[in-house]
Amino acid sequence: MTDTDRLIFALDVPEVDQAQALVEKLGDTVSFYKIGLELMMTGGYFELIDWLLARDKKIFADLKFFDVPATVGRSVARLASRGVHFVTVHGNQAIMEAAAANKGDLKVLAVTALTSLDRGDLDDLGFQCDVRELVLSRARRALEAGCDGVVASGLELPAMRAEVDRKLLVVTPGIRPVENRPADDQKRVVTVEQAFGDGADYIVVGRPIRDAADPRAAAAAMQASIAQVRG
Repeated sequence: MTDTDRLIFALDVPEVDQAQALVEKLGDTVSFYKIGLELMMTGGYFELIDWLLARDKKIFADLKFFDVPATVGRSVARLASRGVHFVTVHGNQAIMEAAAANKGDLKVLAVTALTSLDRGDLDDLGFQCDVRELVLSRARRALEAGCDGVVASGLELPAMRAEVDRKLLVVTPGIRPVENRPADDQKRVVTVEQAFGDGADYIVVGRPIRDAADPRAAAAAMQASIAQVRG
């Protein structure tokens, strides 16, 4: 893995042709792409995967598999044959174990707590526990289940690196280069420098690059920040 791979760009656009245009625009500033449920609904998801692989890009399939363990296991096994690098799973211990048992060369990431959720949202969902403790518990259970890593907010990174085995990969979304805007649905956010300074292995960035006046320049600036903080 190179430092360039540590920036994962979220291809959160509604159509495959828009995704391809962004990839072409970003060129060699981005080597790793996250493609999720929105593009899955286009019907061209696997064609996009093949198109990205043909351009030597790495792929994070952010599908958050959450179903009975046998179904998740079979789904992960099918995806493992497609050349994808990461996939996300949700759910309990049995679901994570089924995913890990069928991953092949695919790396399984367990979702801890979405960065769009805050304390009030967790209360509404019936989680009567501290966000930090929930994330740490999920991380420990993911490691026990055989998962390769977790998706977790940068706010929990210091505690995770202090209290959970460091061999667990941590992919951190909710990256914002400036103070979070009120209209942004990401609530638990950190900067590029905070994320890597606190121990993230990868970051996922979407809107700060996609919506920039010059997406390629925005991606290049983030790569420069990563190189500096890791140098």
